[in-house]
Amino acid sequence: QVQLVESGGGLVQAGGSLRLSCVASGGISSSYRMGWFRQAPGKEREFVAALNWSGGFTLYGDFVKGRFTMSRDNAKNTVYLQMNSLKPEDTAKYYCAARQSSGSIRDLTYDNWGQGTQVTVSS
Repeated sequence: QVQLVESGGGLVQAGGSLRLSCVASGGISSSYRMGWFRQAPGKEREFVAALNWSGGFTLYGDFVKGRFTMSRDNAKNTVYLQMNSLKPEDTAKYYCAARQSSGSIRDLTYDNWGQGTQVTVSS
């Protein structure tokens, strides 16, 4: 069973940066695709970024606009989300997710989810 553990959230001022990490265990392989999603209070969970372990593509949500970068370290079974130029509207709980099943990587139909890490951006 794949397990995902996020870390790196916290409180930051507008314009600041944070790097989120997600460590995967329990059988992640190169066939998996990894995603970051976020959910603010009272709002639906939304797609932030995704990539595949074997490399080849990284996709971002429309709101990212060059501010976030998702990367991976295969040796550490870890994916990262570097977030720069943070805005108060980026405040949300950020979730890491993994999928081996078919389907759009922008959808919420991932097979495995972490518990999330809170990001709060003050103005």
